[in-house]
Amino acid sequence: MRTRLTLASVLTLLLTGCQNAPTSPDAIPLDDPMESAPPVTSGFDADGLSSLLLAEFAGQRGDYRRAAEGYLEVNERYASPALAERATLAARYADDDALLERTALRWQQLDGDATTPRHVLSSLAIQRGDWETALAQRLRIANQEPEADLAALAELAIENDADVTPLLPPLHAFVERHPDHLDAQLATAQLEAANGDTAAADSRLARLTDSAEAPAEVWLTRSMIALHNGALDDARRYARQGLERFPDDSRLRLTQAQARLADGDIDAADEDVERLLARHDDTASLRLALAQLYLDAAHPDGARRILLPLLDREDTPTAAYLMLGNIAEQAGEIDNALLYYRQVPSGDGFIEARAQAAKMLVGADRAQDASAFLRIERLRHPEQRVALLRLELDVLDAQDQSARADELLDDAIAKTPDVTELHFQHAMRAYHRGDLDTMEADLRTIIEREPDNAEALNALGYTLSNDMDRHQEALPLIEKAHRLEPDSPAILDSLGWVYFHLERAQEALPYLREAYRGQPDQEVAAHLAEVLAATGREDQARALVEDALQRFSPHPLIDDLLRRYPELVPADDGDATDSHVDPDSTRDTEANS
Repeated sequence: MRTRLTLASVLTLLLTGCQNAPTSPDAIPLDDPMESAPPVTSGFDADGLSSLLLAEFAGQRGDYRRAAEGYLEVNERYASPALAERATLAARYADDDALLERTALRWQQLDGDATTPRHVLSSLAIQRGDWETALAQRLRIANQEPEADLAALAELAIENDADVTPLLPPLHAFVERHPDHLDAQLATAQLEAANGDTAAADSRLARLTDSAEAPAEVWLTRSMIALHNGALDDARRYARQGLERFPDDSRLRLTQAQARLADGDIDAADEDVERLLARHDDTASLRLALAQLYLDAAHPDGARRILLPLLDREDTPTAAYLMLGNIAEQAGEIDNALLYYRQVPSGDGFIEARAQAAKMLVGADRAQDASAFLRIERLRHPEQRVALLRLELDVLDAQDQSARADELLDDAIAKTPDVTELHFQHAMRAYHRGDLDTMEADLRTIIEREPDNAEALNALGYTLSNDMDRHQEALPLIEKAHRLEPDSPAILDSLGWVYFHLERAQEALPYLREAYRGQPDQEVAAHLAEVLAATGREDQARALVEDALQRFSPHPLIDDLLRRYPELVPADDGDATDSHVDPDSTRDTEANS
Protein backbone atom coordinates (compact mmCIF):
# COMPACT_ATOMS: atom_id res chain seq x y z
CA MET A 1 0.00 0.00 0.00
CA ARG A 2 1.40 3.37 -0.99
CA THR A 3 1.16 6.46 1.14
CA ARG A 4 0.69 9.94 -0.25
CA LEU A 5 2.27 12.95 1.40
CA THR A 6 1.40 15.33 -1.42
CA LEU A 7 -1.06 17.78 0.13
CA ALA A 8 0.75 18.08 3.43
CA SER A 9 3.99 18.67 1.55
CA VAL A 10 2.44 21.50 -0.44
CA LEU A 11 0.96 23.07 2.65
CA THR A 12 4.27 22.76 4.45
CA LEU A 13 5.87 24.86 1.74
CA LEU A 14 3.13 27.44 2.03
CA LEU A 15 3.36 27.68 5.80
CA THR A 16 7.13 27.96 5.90
CA GLY A 17 7.16 30.77 3.37
CA CYS A 18 8.87 28.72 0.70
CA GLN A 19 6.37 29.55 -2.00
CA ASN A 20 8.51 32.44 -3.15
CA ALA A 21 11.80 30.54 -3.00
CA PRO A 22 13.54 28.84 -5.93
CA THR A 23 11.86 25.53 -6.66
CA SER A 24 15.01 23.51 -7.16
CA PRO A 25 18.58 23.56 -5.92
CA ASP A 26 19.84 24.69 -9.30
CA ALA A 27 17.61 27.76 -9.46
CA ILE A 28 19.72 30.89 -8.93
CA PRO A 29 17.77 34.16 -8.56
CA LEU A 30 20.28 36.44 -10.26
CA ASP A 31 19.54 39.39 -12.53
CA ASP A 32 22.74 38.54 -14.39
CA PRO A 33 23.22 34.75 -14.51
CA MET A 34 26.90 35.21 -15.32
CA GLU A 35 27.60 37.50 -12.39
CA SER A 36 28.73 34.74 -10.03
CA ALA A 37 30.68 32.79 -12.63
CA PRO A 38 34.43 32.64 -12.08
CA PRO A 39 36.55 34.73 -14.43
CA VAL A 40 38.72 32.92 -16.94
CA THR A 41 41.29 35.34 -18.27
CA SER A 42 44.60 33.66 -18.97
CA GLY A 43 46.26 30.78 -20.75
CA PHE A 44 44.55 31.11 -24.16
CA ASP A 45 45.87 31.31 -27.67
CA ALA A 46 44.29 33.68 -30.18
CA ASP A 47 41.56 31.23 -31.31
CA GLY A 48 40.70 30.25 -27.75
CA LEU A 49 40.54 33.86 -26.59
CA SER A 50 38.37 34.78 -29.58
CA SER A 51 35.91 31.95 -28.86
CA LEU A 52 35.80 32.91 -25.21
CA LEU A 53 35.06 36.56 -26.00
CA LEU A 54 32.30 35.56 -28.41
CA ALA A 55 30.74 33.44 -25.65
CA GLU A 56 31.03 36.34 -23.20
CA PHE A 57 29.37 38.77 -25.63
CA ALA A 58 26.60 36.26 -26.33
CA GLY A 59 25.90 35.97 -22.60
CA GLN A 60 25.77 39.75 -22.24
CA ARG A 61 23.23 39.91 -25.09
CA GLY A 62 21.07 37.29 -23.39
CA ASP A 63 21.85 34.62 -26.00
CA TYR A 64 22.58 32.02 -23.31
CA ARG A 65 22.46 29.05 -25.67
CA ARG A 66 25.27 30.43 -27.80
CA ALA A 67 27.17 31.46 -24.69
CA ALA A 68 26.95 27.96 -23.19
CA GLU A 69 27.95 26.29 -26.44
CA GLY A 70 30.85 28.72 -26.79
CA TYR A 71 32.15 27.97 -23.31
CA LEU A 72 31.84 24.25 -24.01
CA GLU A 73 33.79 24.61 -27.25
CA VAL A 74 36.63 26.40 -25.47
CA ASN A 75 36.42 23.89 -22.63
CA GLU A 76 37.02 20.99 -25.00
CA ARG A 77 40.42 22.53 -25.77
CA TYR A 78 41.42 23.64 -22.28
CA ALA A 79 39.53 21.27 -19.90
CA SER A 80 38.91 24.02 -17.36
CA PRO A 81 36.40 23.43 -14.51
CA ALA A 82 35.81 27.19 -14.41
CA LEU A 83 34.78 27.19 -18.06
CA ALA A 84 32.48 24.22 -17.50
CA GLU A 85 30.90 26.05 -14.56
CA ARG A 86 30.41 29.13 -16.71
CA ALA A 87 28.82 27.02 -19.45
CA THR A 88 26.40 25.49 -16.94
CA LEU A 89 25.41 28.87 -15.54
CA ALA A 90 24.59 30.08 -19.05
CA ALA A 91 22.80 26.86 -20.02
CA ARG A 92 20.40 27.21 -17.08
CA TYR A 93 18.83 30.16 -18.86
CA ALA A 94 18.87 28.67 -22.37
CA ASP A 95 15.69 26.57 -21.93
CA ASP A 96 17.45 23.51 -23.35
CA ASP A 97 17.64 20.53 -21.00
CA ALA A 98 19.96 18.58 -23.30
CA LEU A 99 22.45 21.46 -23.37
CA LEU A 100 22.20 21.90 -19.61
CA GLU A 101 22.90 18.21 -19.09
CA ARG A 102 25.95 18.33 -21.38
CA THR A 103 27.43 21.29 -19.52
CA ALA A 104 26.74 19.83 -16.07
CA LEU A 105 28.23 16.46 -17.03
CA ARG A 106 31.34 18.21 -18.32
CA TRP A 107 31.63 20.22 -15.10
CA GLN A 108 31.19 17.07 -13.02
CA GLN A 109 33.80 15.26 -15.11
CA LEU A 110 36.36 18.00 -14.50
CA ASP A 111 35.55 18.69 -10.85
CA GLY A 112 34.32 15.58 -9.05
CA ASP A 113 34.00 17.47 -5.75
CA ALA A 114 31.59 20.12 -7.03
CA THR A 115 28.03 19.54 -5.79
CA THR A 116 26.22 22.09 -7.97
CA PRO A 117 26.43 20.00 -11.16
CA ARG A 118 25.07 17.04 -9.21
CA HIS A 119 22.10 19.16 -8.12
CA VAL A 120 21.52 20.12 -11.75
CA LEU A 121 21.76 16.53 -13.00
CA SER A 122 19.47 15.32 -10.23
CA SER A 123 16.83 17.89 -11.17
CA LEU A 124 17.04 16.94 -14.83
CA ALA A 125 16.68 13.26 -13.93
CA ILE A 126 13.56 14.06 -11.89
CA GLN A 127 12.04 15.89 -14.87
CA ARG A 128 12.35 12.79 -17.05
CA GLY A 129 11.24 10.42 -14.27
CA ASP A 130 14.64 8.81 -13.77
CA TRP A 131 14.42 8.54 -9.99
CA GLU A 132 17.36 6.15 -9.58
CA THR A 133 19.76 8.56 -11.28
CA ALA A 134 18.34 11.46 -9.29
CA LEU A 135 18.86 9.58 -6.04
CA ALA A 136 22.39 8.51 -7.00
CA GLN A 137 23.34 12.14 -7.58
CA ARG A 138 21.74 13.24 -4.29
CA LEU A 139 23.56 10.52 -2.35
CA ARG A 140 26.88 11.70 -3.78
CA ILE A 141 25.97 15.18 -2.55
CA ALA A 142 25.05 13.75 0.87
CA ASN A 143 28.57 12.35 1.16
CA GLN A 144 29.81 15.93 1.15
CA GLU A 145 26.98 18.01 2.63
CA PRO A 146 24.52 17.38 5.49
CA GLU A 147 21.51 18.53 3.45
CA ALA A 148 21.05 16.83 0.11
CA ASP A 149 17.24 17.14 -0.08
CA LEU A 150 16.84 13.37 0.09
CA ALA A 151 13.54 13.57 1.97
CA ALA A 152 12.21 16.06 -0.59
CA LEU A 153 13.23 13.68 -3.37
CA ALA A 154 11.41 10.83 -1.64
CA GLU A 155 8.23 12.94 -1.39
CA LEU A 156 8.41 13.78 -5.09
CA ALA A 157 8.91 10.14 -6.05
CA ILE A 158 5.91 9.07 -3.98
CA GLU A 159 3.79 11.93 -5.32
CA ASN A 160 4.59 10.88 -8.89
CA ASP A 161 3.74 7.22 -8.28
CA ALA A 162 7.31 6.15 -8.96
CA ASP A 163 8.41 2.58 -8.34
CA VAL A 164 10.22 3.14 -5.05
CA THR A 165 11.52 -0.43 -4.69
CA PRO A 166 14.85 0.17 -6.51
CA LEU A 167 15.41 3.35 -4.49
CA LEU A 168 15.54 1.56 -1.15
CA PRO A 169 18.75 -0.54 -1.44
CA PRO A 170 21.07 2.45 -2.06
CA LEU A 171 19.38 4.37 0.75
CA HIS A 172 19.67 1.43 3.13
CA ALA A 173 23.36 1.12 2.28
CA PHE A 174 23.86 4.84 2.84
CA VAL A 175 22.14 5.01 6.24
CA GLU A 176 24.05 1.94 7.35
CA ARG A 177 27.27 3.86 6.67
CA HIS A 178 25.86 7.17 7.96
CA PRO A 179 23.36 6.33 10.74
CA ASP A 180 23.30 9.94 11.96
CA HIS A 181 22.35 11.42 8.60
CA LEU A 182 18.84 12.68 9.44
CA ASP A 183 17.82 13.62 5.90
CA ALA A 184 18.66 10.13 4.65
CA GLN A 185 16.85 8.47 7.56
CA LEU A 186 13.69 10.48 6.87
CA ALA A 187 13.83 9.70 3.16
CA THR A 188 14.31 6.00 3.88
CA ALA A 189 11.35 5.94 6.26
CA GLN A 190 9.09 7.64 3.73
CA LEU A 191 10.02 5.21 0.98
CA GLU A 192 9.69 2.20 3.29
CA ALA A 193 6.17 3.31 4.17
CA ALA A 194 5.33 3.95 0.51
CA ASN A 195 6.57 0.46 -0.30
CA GLY A 196 4.24 -1.07 2.28
CA ASP A 197 6.79 -1.66 5.04
CA THR A 198 5.14 0.63 7.56
CA ALA A 199 6.57 -1.26 10.52
CA ALA A 200 10.15 -0.67 9.38
CA ALA A 201 9.44 3.00 8.73
CA ASP A 202 7.84 3.52 12.14
CA SER A 203 10.61 1.64 13.90
CA ARG A 204 13.22 3.78 12.17
CA LEU A 205 11.43 7.00 13.15
CA ALA A 206 10.85 5.77 16.70
CA ARG A 207 14.61 5.33 17.14
CA LEU A 208 15.14 8.89 15.96
CA THR A 209 12.63 10.29 18.47
CA ASP A 210 14.71 8.84 21.30
CA SER A 211 17.39 11.42 20.59
CA ALA A 212 17.18 14.67 22.54
CA GLU A 213 18.37 16.51 19.43
CA ALA A 214 15.70 15.04 17.15
CA PRO A 215 14.13 17.84 15.08
CA ALA A 216 10.45 18.42 14.42
CA GLU A 217 10.70 16.69 11.03
CA VAL A 218 10.88 13.30 12.77
CA TRP A 219 7.46 13.67 14.43
CA LEU A 220 6.08 15.37 11.31
CA THR A 221 7.08 12.47 9.05
CA ARG A 222 5.82 9.91 11.54
CA SER A 223 2.46 11.67 11.83
CA MET A 224 2.07 12.05 8.06
CA ILE A 225 2.81 8.38 7.41
CA ALA A 226 0.28 7.33 10.03
CA LEU A 227 -2.27 9.76 8.62
CA HIS A 228 -1.99 8.49 5.08
CA ASN A 229 -2.18 4.89 6.28
CA GLY A 230 -5.44 5.67 8.05
CA ALA A 231 -3.97 5.30 11.56
CA LEU A 232 -5.67 8.49 12.78
CA ASP A 233 -5.06 7.95 16.51
CA ASP A 234 -1.34 7.49 15.85
CA ALA A 235 -1.26 10.50 13.53
CA ARG A 236 -2.81 12.73 16.19
CA ARG A 237 -0.58 11.35 18.92
CA TYR A 238 2.65 11.91 16.97
CA ALA A 239 1.59 15.43 15.99
CA ARG A 240 0.70 16.22 19.63
CA GLN A 241 4.03 14.83 20.87
CA GLY A 242 5.86 16.93 18.32
CA LEU A 243 3.93 20.05 19.33
CA GLU A 244 4.82 19.46 22.97
CA ARG A 245 8.48 19.84 22.01
CA PHE A 246 8.00 22.33 19.17
CA PRO A 247 4.83 24.29 20.02
CA ASP A 248 5.42 26.88 17.31
CA ASP A 249 5.94 24.43 14.44
CA SER A 250 3.15 25.17 11.96
CA ARG A 251 3.74 22.00 9.96
CA LEU A 252 2.93 19.87 13.00
CA ARG A 253 -0.09 22.06 13.72
CA LEU A 254 -1.25 21.53 10.17
CA THR A 255 -0.81 17.77 10.30
CA GLN A 256 -2.75 17.66 13.55
CA ALA A 257 -5.56 19.63 11.91
CA GLN A 258 -5.58 17.23 8.98
CA ALA A 259 -5.78 14.21 11.30
CA ARG A 260 -8.60 15.83 13.28
CA LEU A 261 -10.53 16.58 10.11
CA ALA A 262 -10.12 13.00 8.91
CA ASP A 263 -11.38 11.81 12.31
CA GLY A 264 -14.42 14.11 12.14
CA ASP A 265 -13.32 16.34 15.02
CA ILE A 266 -14.22 19.54 13.16
CA ASP A 267 -14.23 21.91 16.14
CA ALA A 268 -10.71 20.90 17.17
CA ALA A 269 -9.51 21.17 13.56
CA ASP A 270 -11.06 24.63 13.32
CA GLU A 271 -9.01 25.72 16.33
CA ASP A 272 -5.81 24.52 14.67
CA VAL A 273 -6.69 26.29 11.44
CA GLU A 274 -7.51 29.56 13.20
CA ARG A 275 -4.17 29.41 15.03
CA LEU A 276 -2.41 28.90 11.72
CA LEU A 277 -4.19 31.85 10.13
CA ALA A 278 -3.44 34.04 13.14
CA ARG A 279 0.21 33.07 13.22
CA HIS A 280 1.01 33.48 9.53
CA ASP A 281 0.38 36.12 6.93
CA ASP A 282 -3.22 35.62 5.86
CA THR A 283 -2.35 35.04 2.22
CA ALA A 284 -4.73 33.86 -0.45
CA SER A 285 -2.53 30.84 -1.17
CA LEU A 286 -2.71 29.76 2.48
CA ARG A 287 -6.51 30.04 2.57
CA LEU A 288 -6.83 28.12 -0.69
CA ALA A 289 -4.63 25.33 0.63
CA LEU A 290 -6.50 25.13 3.93
CA ALA A 291 -9.83 25.09 2.09
CA GLN A 292 -8.59 22.17 0.01
CA LEU A 293 -7.78 20.42 3.26
CA TYR A 294 -11.43 20.64 4.30
CA LEU A 295 -12.62 19.52 0.86
CA ASP A 296 -10.32 16.50 0.90
CA ALA A 297 -11.85 15.55 4.24
CA ALA A 298 -15.39 15.98 2.81
CA HIS A 299 -16.22 19.06 4.90
CA PRO A 300 -17.28 21.67 2.30
CA ASP A 301 -18.81 24.03 4.87
CA GLY A 302 -15.41 24.51 6.47
CA ALA A 303 -13.86 25.15 3.07
CA ARG A 304 -16.53 27.74 2.27
CA ARG A 305 -15.89 29.51 5.59
CA ILE A 306 -12.19 29.68 4.83
CA LEU A 307 -12.74 30.96 1.27
CA LEU A 308 -15.45 33.59 1.71
CA PRO A 309 -13.13 36.28 3.18
CA LEU A 310 -11.15 36.18 -0.06
CA LEU A 311 -14.13 37.67 -1.92
CA ASP A 312 -13.68 40.93 -0.01
CA ARG A 313 -10.15 41.41 -1.34
CA GLU A 314 -9.21 43.37 -4.43
CA ASP A 315 -7.42 40.51 -6.17
CA THR A 316 -9.65 37.54 -5.45
CA PRO A 317 -7.88 34.50 -6.94
CA THR A 318 -9.64 32.61 -9.70
CA ALA A 319 -9.27 29.37 -7.73
CA ALA A 320 -11.46 30.80 -4.95
CA TYR A 321 -14.37 31.41 -7.35
CA LEU A 322 -13.96 27.96 -8.89
CA MET A 323 -13.84 26.22 -5.51
CA LEU A 324 -16.84 28.14 -4.15
CA GLY A 325 -18.75 27.46 -7.37
CA ASN A 326 -18.02 23.76 -7.09
CA ILE A 327 -19.06 23.70 -3.41
CA ALA A 328 -22.37 25.42 -4.24
CA GLU A 329 -22.94 23.13 -7.22
CA GLN A 330 -22.39 20.00 -5.15
CA ALA A 331 -24.89 21.34 -2.62
CA GLY A 332 -27.49 21.82 -5.36
CA GLU A 333 -27.29 25.62 -5.15
CA ILE A 334 -27.25 26.11 -8.92
CA ASP A 335 -27.84 29.87 -9.01
CA ASN A 336 -25.21 30.54 -6.34
CA ALA A 337 -22.73 28.38 -8.23
CA LEU A 338 -23.50 30.29 -11.44
CA LEU A 339 -22.81 33.55 -9.62
CA TYR A 340 -19.38 32.34 -8.55
CA TYR A 341 -18.45 30.87 -11.94
CA ARG A 342 -19.34 34.02 -13.86
CA GLN A 343 -17.13 36.16 -11.59
CA VAL A 344 -13.95 34.47 -12.85
CA PRO A 345 -12.21 37.26 -14.81
CA SER A 346 -10.83 36.96 -18.32
CA GLY A 347 -7.60 34.98 -18.26
CA ASP A 348 -6.62 31.62 -16.80
CA GLY A 349 -9.68 29.69 -15.68
CA PHE A 350 -12.16 31.89 -17.57
CA ILE A 351 -13.29 29.30 -20.12
CA GLU A 352 -13.05 26.49 -17.56
CA ALA A 353 -15.52 28.38 -15.34
CA ARG A 354 -18.00 29.09 -18.15
CA ALA A 355 -17.77 25.52 -19.42
CA GLN A 356 -18.50 24.19 -15.93
CA ALA A 357 -21.43 26.60 -15.55
CA ALA A 358 -22.92 25.53 -18.88
CA LYS A 359 -22.45 21.85 -18.07
CA MET A 360 -24.11 22.39 -14.69
CA LEU A 361 -27.14 24.13 -16.22
CA VAL A 362 -27.58 21.45 -18.89
CA GLY A 363 -27.32 18.77 -16.20
CA ALA A 364 -30.07 20.53 -14.26
CA ASP A 365 -32.37 20.45 -17.35
CA ARG A 366 -31.81 24.16 -17.91
CA ALA A 367 -30.22 23.98 -21.36
CA GLN A 368 -31.96 27.14 -22.56
CA ASP A 369 -30.52 28.98 -19.57
CA ALA A 370 -27.09 27.66 -20.51
CA SER A 371 -27.41 29.05 -24.05
CA ALA A 372 -28.66 32.39 -22.74
CA PHE A 373 -25.83 32.54 -20.19
CA LEU A 374 -23.17 31.94 -22.84
CA ARG A 375 -24.78 34.44 -25.22
CA ILE A 376 -24.66 37.13 -22.51
CA GLU A 377 -21.09 36.23 -21.66
CA ARG A 378 -20.11 36.76 -25.32
CA LEU A 379 -21.47 40.29 -25.05
CA ARG A 380 -19.71 40.91 -21.74
CA HIS A 381 -16.38 39.49 -22.89
CA PRO A 382 -15.90 40.13 -26.62
CA GLU A 383 -12.23 39.12 -26.38
CA GLN A 384 -13.42 35.58 -25.51
CA ARG A 385 -16.23 35.41 -28.07
CA VAL A 386 -14.77 32.57 -30.14
CA ALA A 387 -14.16 30.26 -27.20
CA LEU A 388 -17.58 31.11 -25.73
CA LEU A 389 -19.24 30.50 -29.10
CA ARG A 390 -17.60 27.06 -29.17
CA LEU A 391 -19.17 26.29 -25.79
CA GLU A 392 -22.57 27.44 -26.99
CA LEU A 393 -22.31 25.23 -30.06
CA ASP A 394 -21.60 22.27 -27.77
CA VAL A 395 -24.66 23.11 -25.67
CA LEU A 396 -26.89 23.29 -28.75
CA ASP A 397 -25.48 20.03 -30.11
CA ALA A 398 -26.21 18.37 -26.77
CA GLN A 399 -29.86 19.45 -27.18
CA ASP A 400 -29.99 17.95 -30.72
CA GLN A 401 -30.12 21.47 -32.13
CA SER A 402 -27.22 21.13 -34.53
CA ALA A 403 -29.05 23.09 -37.23
CA ARG A 404 -29.39 26.02 -34.83
CA ALA A 405 -25.70 25.68 -33.95
CA ASP A 406 -24.76 25.78 -37.64
CA GLU A 407 -26.85 28.93 -38.10
CA LEU A 408 -25.16 30.55 -35.12
CA LEU A 409 -21.70 29.76 -36.50
CA ASP A 410 -22.61 30.93 -40.03
CA ASP A 411 -23.87 34.20 -38.58
CA ALA A 412 -20.64 34.69 -36.62
CA ILE A 413 -18.56 34.04 -39.75
CA ALA A 414 -20.67 36.51 -41.76
CA LYS A 415 -20.07 39.20 -39.14
CA THR A 416 -16.35 38.48 -38.66
CA PRO A 417 -15.12 36.71 -41.80
CA ASP A 418 -11.43 37.23 -40.99
CA VAL A 419 -11.46 35.17 -37.77
CA THR A 420 -9.52 32.00 -38.56
CA GLU A 421 -10.80 30.09 -35.55
CA LEU A 422 -14.39 30.36 -36.84
CA HIS A 423 -13.49 28.88 -40.22
CA PHE A 424 -11.60 26.09 -38.50
CA GLN A 425 -14.62 25.38 -36.29
CA HIS A 426 -16.81 25.31 -39.42
CA ALA A 427 -14.40 22.84 -41.04
CA MET A 428 -14.42 20.51 -38.05
CA ARG A 429 -18.22 20.51 -37.87
CA ALA A 430 -18.38 19.67 -41.57
CA TYR A 431 -15.92 16.81 -41.05
CA HIS A 432 -17.94 15.30 -38.21
CA ARG A 433 -21.08 15.18 -40.34
CA GLY A 434 -19.14 13.66 -43.26
CA ASP A 435 -19.14 16.76 -45.49
CA LEU A 436 -15.51 16.48 -46.59
CA ASP A 437 -15.91 18.88 -49.52
CA THR A 438 -16.97 21.71 -47.21
CA MET A 439 -14.20 20.89 -44.80
CA GLU A 440 -11.64 21.00 -47.60
CA ALA A 441 -12.98 24.34 -48.82
CA ASP A 442 -12.81 25.85 -45.31
CA LEU A 443 -9.26 24.68 -44.72
CA ARG A 444 -8.10 25.90 -48.13
CA THR A 445 -9.59 29.30 -47.32
CA ILE A 446 -7.54 29.40 -44.13
CA ILE A 447 -4.35 28.30 -45.92
CA GLU A 448 -4.87 30.87 -48.69
CA ARG A 449 -4.98 33.61 -46.04
CA GLU A 450 -2.33 32.06 -43.77
CA PRO A 451 0.07 29.95 -45.84
CA ASP A 452 2.08 29.02 -42.73
CA ASN A 453 -0.84 27.83 -40.61
CA ALA A 454 0.60 24.44 -39.64
CA GLU A 455 -2.62 23.28 -37.98
CA ALA A 456 -4.70 23.87 -41.11
CA LEU A 457 -2.02 22.35 -43.38
CA ASN A 458 -1.88 19.22 -41.23
CA ALA A 459 -5.67 18.91 -40.89
CA LEU A 460 -6.19 19.19 -44.64
CA GLY A 461 -3.28 16.89 -45.47
CA TYR A 462 -4.39 14.21 -43.03
CA THR A 463 -7.99 14.31 -44.26
CA LEU A 464 -6.96 14.12 -47.91
CA SER A 465 -4.81 11.06 -47.15
CA ASN A 466 -6.80 9.23 -44.49
CA ASP A 467 -10.36 9.91 -45.66
CA MET A 468 -10.09 10.70 -49.38
CA ASP A 469 -7.15 8.54 -50.59
CA ARG A 470 -5.45 11.60 -52.14
CA HIS A 471 -2.05 10.74 -50.73
CA GLN A 472 0.19 12.45 -53.29
CA GLU A 473 -1.79 15.67 -52.87
CA ALA A 474 -1.60 15.38 -49.09
CA LEU A 475 2.16 14.84 -48.86
CA PRO A 476 3.44 18.40 -49.59
CA LEU A 477 0.87 19.88 -47.18
CA ILE A 478 1.97 17.64 -44.32
CA GLU A 479 5.65 18.04 -45.12
CA LYS A 480 5.28 21.82 -44.98
CA ALA A 481 3.43 21.54 -41.65
CA HIS A 482 6.32 19.40 -40.37
CA ARG A 483 8.88 21.99 -41.44
CA LEU A 484 6.90 24.64 -39.56
CA GLU A 485 6.37 22.54 -36.40
CA PRO A 486 8.85 19.63 -36.46
CA ASP A 487 8.11 18.54 -32.88
CA SER A 488 4.30 18.35 -33.14
CA PRO A 489 3.18 14.76 -32.37
CA ALA A 490 0.02 15.21 -34.46
CA ILE A 491 2.03 16.29 -37.50
CA LEU A 492 4.61 13.54 -37.00
CA ASP A 493 1.76 11.03 -36.95
CA SER A 494 0.27 12.48 -40.14
CA LEU A 495 3.64 12.40 -41.89
CA GLY A 496 4.30 8.79 -40.92
CA TRP A 497 0.77 7.80 -41.94
CA VAL A 498 0.94 9.39 -45.39
CA TYR A 499 4.36 7.80 -45.99
CA PHE A 500 2.80 4.43 -45.15
CA HIS A 501 -0.02 4.99 -47.64
CA LEU A 502 2.57 5.91 -50.27
CA GLU A 503 4.25 2.51 -49.68
CA ARG A 504 7.15 4.10 -47.81
CA ALA A 505 6.53 2.18 -44.60
CA GLN A 506 10.19 2.02 -43.60
CA GLU A 507 10.40 5.83 -43.68
CA ALA A 508 7.16 6.06 -41.72
CA LEU A 509 8.39 4.18 -38.64
CA PRO A 510 10.66 6.79 -37.00
CA TYR A 511 7.99 9.50 -37.35
CA LEU A 512 5.28 7.30 -35.85
CA ARG A 513 7.56 6.22 -33.01
CA GLU A 514 8.33 9.84 -32.22
CA ALA A 515 4.64 10.74 -32.44
CA TYR A 516 3.71 7.99 -29.98
CA ARG A 517 6.36 9.17 -27.54
CA GLY A 518 4.90 12.66 -27.57
CA GLN A 519 1.22 11.73 -27.89
CA PRO A 520 0.54 8.17 -26.71
CA ASP A 521 -3.11 7.96 -27.74
CA GLN A 522 -4.88 5.05 -29.38
CA GLU A 523 -4.96 6.57 -32.88
CA VAL A 524 -1.18 6.91 -33.02
CA ALA A 525 -0.82 3.48 -31.41
CA ALA A 526 -3.03 1.94 -34.12
CA HIS A 527 -1.00 3.62 -36.87
CA LEU A 528 2.34 2.53 -35.38
CA ALA A 529 1.15 -1.04 -34.80
CA GLU A 530 -0.13 -1.35 -38.37
CA VAL A 531 3.15 -0.09 -39.83
CA LEU A 532 5.14 -2.41 -37.57
CA ALA A 533 3.04 -5.34 -38.77
CA ALA A 534 3.35 -4.30 -42.40
CA THR A 535 7.13 -4.22 -42.10
CA GLY A 536 7.36 -7.71 -40.60
CA ARG A 537 7.61 -6.71 -36.95
CA GLU A 538 4.52 -8.55 -35.75
CA ASP A 539 5.90 -9.30 -32.27
CA GLN A 540 6.54 -5.61 -31.67
CA ALA A 541 3.13 -4.71 -33.08
CA ARG A 542 1.41 -7.30 -30.87
CA ALA A 543 3.18 -5.98 -27.76
CA LEU A 544 2.10 -2.45 -28.64
CA VAL A 545 -1.51 -3.57 -29.19
CA GLU A 546 -1.54 -5.38 -25.84
CA ASP A 547 -0.29 -2.23 -24.14
CA ALA A 548 -2.89 -0.09 -25.95
CA LEU A 549 -5.73 -2.40 -24.90
CA GLN A 550 -4.69 -1.90 -21.27
CA ARG A 551 -4.08 1.82 -21.65
CA PHE A 552 -7.24 2.96 -23.42
CA SER A 553 -10.89 2.28 -22.74
CA PRO A 554 -12.84 2.17 -24.92
CA HIS A 555 -10.46 1.47 -27.81
CA PRO A 556 -12.49 1.41 -31.08
CA LEU A 557 -9.46 2.22 -33.28
CA ILE A 558 -7.49 -0.68 -31.83
CA ASP A 559 -10.55 -2.94 -32.27
CA ASP A 560 -10.78 -1.91 -35.93
CA LEU A 561 -7.07 -2.67 -36.39
CA LEU A 562 -7.55 -6.15 -34.91
CA ARG A 563 -10.45 -6.87 -37.26
CA ARG A 564 -8.12 -6.15 -40.16
CA TYR A 565 -5.07 -7.80 -38.58
CA PRO A 566 -6.41 -10.66 -36.41
CA GLU A 567 -2.88 -12.03 -36.09
CA LEU A 568 -2.10 -9.07 -33.80
CA VAL A 569 -4.58 -10.16 -31.12
CA PRO A 570 -2.47 -10.69 -27.97
CA ALA A 571 -2.23 -14.23 -26.66
CA ASP A 572 -4.71 -14.71 -23.80
CA ASP A 573 -2.26 -16.28 -21.38
CA GLY A 574 -3.57 -14.52 -18.25
CA ASP A 575 -0.20 -12.85 -17.86
CA ALA A 576 -1.23 -9.30 -18.71
CA THR A 577 0.59 -6.61 -16.83
CA ASP A 578 0.08 -2.92 -16.20
CA SER A 579 3.36 -1.98 -17.82
CA HIS A 580 3.36 0.37 -20.80
CA VAL A 581 5.38 -0.06 -23.94
CA ASP A 582 8.17 2.44 -24.49
CA PRO A 583 8.21 3.35 -28.18
CA ASP A 584 11.98 2.91 -28.08
CA SER A 585 11.44 -0.73 -27.12
CA THR A 586 10.05 -1.31 -30.63
CA ARG A 587 13.17 0.15 -32.21
CA ASP A 588 15.66 -2.07 -34.02
CA THR A 589 18.70 -1.61 -36.19
CA GLU A 590 16.75 -2.18 -39.39
CA ALA A 591 14.37 0.64 -38.46
CA ASN A 592 17.26 3.07 -38.30
CA SER A 593 18.84 2.00 -41.56
